Amino acid sequence: MTIFKALTIAGSDSGGGAGIQADLKTFQMLDVYGMSAITAITAQNTLGVHGIYDIPLEGIEKQIDAVLSDLGADAAKTGMLSQPEIIELVAECIRKHGLKRLVVDPVMVAKGGASLLAANAQNALREKLLPLAALVTPNIPEAEVITGLSVTSIEDMKEAARRIVKEFGAGAAIVKGGHRSGEPTDVLYDGEAFHLLTGERYETRHTHGTGCTFSAAICAELAKGKTLLEAAHTAKQFITLAIRHTLGIGAGHGPTNHWAYVRERAAAE
Repeated sequence: MTIFKALTIAGSDSGGGAGIQADLKTFQMLDVYGMSAITAITAQNTLGVHGIYDIPLEGIEKQIDAVLSDLGADAAKTGMLSQPEIIELVAECIRKHGLKRLVVDPVMVAKGGASLLAANAQNALREKLLPLAALVTPNIPEAEVITGLSVTSIEDMKEAARRIVKEFGAGAAIVKGGHRSGEPTDVLYDGEAFHLLTGERYETRHTHGTGCTFSAAICAELAKGKTLLEAAHTAKQFITLAIRHTLGIGAGHGPTNHWAYVRERAAAE
């Protein structure tokens, strides 16, 4: 039996809907062994982020080194990297260990509005981390920060994805369309061609952790050797079902349903 492995380097969400917790749940649901390096601890629930506590740099580095020197990883992803020093350290660790299948989710703001990326960390993200990424997965506000563009249309999304690849050195980019009205169409640019990922929109406040879950699903599929386009399509289906079959827990922005994809497939068999 082949064991595929994925590493998430991100913040912890005590409410379980986003961050490390969402990533590990997603890996597990997609038959990938998940490992983690925690960059920050958050006191968080569906009502918001009530505290952020960065892990010391030495602790982050030792987590990454411990995992990769022994277990290894077929793919990795990053999430919340709140400070420039953390981004620079993580980038150095990725280079040192030669990680190639890296998905960068440029987490900037929590669903409840709390900032998860310091303003002075934006340049470090662009200059240190994006050139190492096989894929970058910004939502529209994040794509605007990265590129400096105003993104309102599909054509704008295409241009933002193109710039992330051509100007910042990423292998590919998916600009997610959930912040636009209408059907949530994502734009994937693989360095040569554009691909549109379409899905259904479900009106719900329970969408906490969608970005983490989507990028984790892509990471898991890449760890299994799937192509980028195959991984993106699976991730789109995974997150669409996770939103559709809402758990309905919490008084605020509740988490998505990480069971939904597997249960839907089992029901169809």
